[in-house]
Parts: sequence; C-alpha cells; structure tokens
Amino acid sequence: MATPVTEHAVRHGSAPAYAARIEHVSKSFGRPGARQQVLDDITLDVAPGEFVCLLGASGCGKSTLLNLVAGLDEPTAGAIEVPGGRPALMFQEHALFPWLTAGRNVELALRLRGVPRAERRERAEELLELVRLKGAHGKRVHELSGGMRQRVAMARALAQDSQLLLMDEPFAALDAITRDVLHEELTRIWGETGVSVLFVTHNVREAVRLAQRVVLLSSRPGRVAHQWTVDFPQPRRIEDAAVADLSVEITEQLRGEIRRHGQH
Repeated sequence: MATPVTEHAVRHGSAPAYAARIEHVSKSFGRPGARQQVLDDITLDVAPGEFVCLLGASGCGKSTLLNLVAGLDEPTAGAIEVPGGRPALMFQEHALFPWLTAGRNVELALRLRGVPRAERRERAEELLELVRLKGAHGKRVHELSGGMRQRVAMARALAQDSQLLLMDEPFAALDAITRDVLHEELTRIWGETGVSVLFVTHNVREAVRLAQRVVLLSSRPGRVAHQWTVDFPQPRRIEDAAVADLSVEITEQLRGEIRRHGQH
C-alpha cells in the first residue's frame, strides 16, 4: 500500500524525515531511593505516513511511552521530537462531552485549533462523514453506540489536523464485530488522510492486521525487544493466513518476554 502524502505536507512543503523521534528515552516514577523504572533506553522513529503498533504485556510501559510522545509527561532521560506539532490522542474511553452533540464535540477541537466559527459546522460534518457518521451532527452521546462514539472520537482527533495520531487501545472495550468494522474504518481513514499512527495494543492479531511495523516492548522496564515489518498489503482480515502466521511468531516472542520477566 503506497504511503500517501499528508494534507499538511502539501500545504507547507516537503514532509520532515520523521513524524516522531524517540531517542534513548527512559522513564521512572517515585521518589528518590524508591524509584521504579518503567521505560529503559527506548529509541524509535515513526516515519511520515507510517502506521506503527506498540505491543507488549500489560504494564510494560506502552501507554507511558504514548503519554510521553503526546507531551503529557516528561521523560526521565532522553529526548522526543514531534516536528509536526502536538499529536492528536485517542484513548480507550471515547472521552466525549455528554452535554454536547457529536458535531459539537468535533467542533470543540476545531475551535481550540482556531478555526473560524463560520467554518466549524461544515468541517465537522465533513469529518463525521469521513468516519461514516453522516447525519449524526445533532445526535447526543447517549444516542450513539460504543462503536459510533469511538468514530466521533476519531473525527475529533482528526479535527486537530495533526500529522501524528496516537491511539491508546481505542477498540479494546468494543465487541469483536464492532472492533473488526472499526479496524476496516481506521485502515481506510489512514489511507485517505496519510496521517502517521502510533497505536498501542496488547492484542497481537490487531497489531498485525493494522500495522506496517510492529514493535514489541519487553516487560518492565520496557525496552524495544523486537520489530517486525508487516509488508503484506492492506486491506487485511484478522483471519487471513498471513496475519495468523505472523501473529503466531510474534506471540511466541511475547511469551518469551513474559517468561523472562517472571524469572526475575
């Protein structure tokens, strides 16, 4: 699948060499003398338009690393560069404001970005249509299914016009069928927009289905243990033989990391 050029790059000239650069990043929590190291010497680049999945056992520091890239926290050591400006962030919970309609939730992101009021409604409707929610502008959050709420959250994230979209297990709380549909939608939206994606998951098949590259973090402290390039074409199905075969290989590596951690 060819990597598209982002709208931002077209407007502002040639794209930078990377959407995010993580160099020798470590992170510890706690007070001096009782600090717990969560991440250890992580070095990782995300290329413009690339879809990267961070994979690892629970507690390995995946979400911590995402928060550092988002600028919500500072690394203890190392440096993070995001040349395109602040990334957009999607969580496992949709985090929509229940007193606002779907459209108003999206418009809020446009307002914070400085989009003139006269343009917000039209742009919000375009984004809702992009996530296949045409006509949902006036619907309240309680009127939407779980999958529809995550689509609105995706539209709101895209409204930030960031070159980098950070996604922290955004489909984990959904049923299997809804998750499968949203995998298809995310792949389509990524292809249409050219946004770079850094996606956190503990689901191996989800990672292989979505990503161009899968990065496995070791158990705490999190280090880059292994990486795989996923070069078979999109769209993929979670039941495809190639997805299944690579998932088995990655799962064996993940089990090995968990066993090594359990021995310490």
